Amino acid sequence: MKTYLAVLRIADYRKLWLGAVVSLIGDGASWIAMSWLAVTTGGAGSLTILGACYFAPVIIGGLLAGKIVDRFSRRLLLVADSVVRAAVMGCIPLLAALGHLALWHLYAVAAVYGLLKILPIGIIPTVIPDLVPARHLGTGIALEAIATGAAGLLGPMVGGALVPLIGANGVLAVDAASYVAFALAVLSMKARLGRPAPTPGEAAARRTSWVPVVSFLRRDRVMLVITVTFTLFNISLGMLTVAQPWLAHERLPGGATMLGALAGVLAGAQLTGSVIAGALRPAARPMLRIGLLQLLAGGGLLLLLGAHPALVLLGQAIYGLPDAMVTVSSQTVRYAHTPEELRGRTMTLMRTLMLSALPIGSLIAGPLLDSGNYTATILTMSALAAVPGLLTLLCARHETPNPTGTSPSNSPGISPRDSSSDSSPGSRPTSPPSSPPASRPASPPSSPPDSLRDSPPSSLLDSPPASRPASPLD
Repeated sequence: MKTYLAVLRIADYRKLWLGAVVSLIGDGASWIAMSWLAVTTGGAGSLTILGACYFAPVIIGGLLAGKIVDRFSRRLLLVADSVVRAAVMGCIPLLAALGHLALWHLYAVAAVYGLLKILPIGIIPTVIPDLVPARHLGTGIALEAIATGAAGLLGPMVGGALVPLIGANGVLAVDAASYVAFALAVLSMKARLGRPAPTPGEAAARRTSWVPVVSFLRRDRVMLVITVTFTLFNISLGMLTVAQPWLAHERLPGGATMLGALAGVLAGAQLTGSVIAGALRPAARPMLRIGLLQLLAGGGLLLLLGAHPALVLLGQAIYGLPDAMVTVSSQTVRYAHTPEELRGRTMTLMRTLMLSALPIGSLIAGPLLDSGNYTATILTMSALAAVPGLLTLLCARHETPNPTGTSPSNSPGISPRDSSSDSSPGSRPTSPPSSPPASRPASPPSSPPDSLRDSPPSSLLDSPPASRPASPLD
């Protein structure tokens, strides 16, 4: 707990974190409000279109965001994103007040939300090393995941409570105000959150290109393994989001109450995992820890095979706890491996891939369950969670243990970047030492969700607004 308080005493980090929490809770509430408006206006079919508008533009948004996250001030981008989304979300209550609100307006607003959501998901984790000393980096990452999980639980509750009181349009007006609050929080920060310094001789075009990022991921074995395995793991999470309502309707007693319990247990386990991860000492061999936790998560899903209520709930808890813990460990590894000038684009690309994995999981699980292949669904889900663990353990064989446990070990062929663990927030030495340091606290500056999502488990802003069980691995 002391480490959490130490990080929250850092004024700039606290402002960013609290602003993001408020904005995320607003997002969760607005999803409830928009889905209520859609279903009461256009019936159940409109929910499918609304959901597609929310989530489908993420891929396009991620590709476009990569063009700007390393070229412009992160402060400017966060504020501009919040102002635009506040204006767009505010259009719905305004149109309703004027008597001109139509169903297509909801779809358009949802599409803009989906297009822009990757910006904060990628930028917020990118700037955490600029704000938090290296010795507290893991706690800063965990707080981002905690914020995402907590907002994922509170947002729908707030929305559900406010819709009967102030109406769905009133809730959307509150969400618009939450974006303004986040923008003001960012503007009040002393840290400028500027763009990364260009590499000497680097052409301007390369600062907006994906080519250096793809080349970097191909060269760095650890980063490639994390990208592939977390994307696979998130497919399993996407399958679980479909399996939950199916189980509640077809196999388990309790109906909607059971569905709420399933979603609540998973979200609670992920939130608990984030808290535990932030309090743990960084692993001397982080890839080994990640691999073992992924295997544990995959094994937990096997408890769903019998469709026994208690075992299903226990299996989801065993899956959700390590899901969140590996997010924190992997984020620290990414910071240590990614060059500063590529961090924004790298984080954006990885979180885009991981978020895109969720609907893939839904597409796999739906036909399997519709055809009655529940056992095959669970086995596939478990394999998609556990196989990444095996791949990560193979990668861990090449790790050089760091006996101090202060930072993740380095990937083959990538030189570590040193930075003093006593550096003040916002200061980040970038010059490599003349000789390898005994330990290198992970403080590479800037880094994307993923999230309060990739990731996410996800990250500060890496999650669908509220209807899914907490944040994905990011």
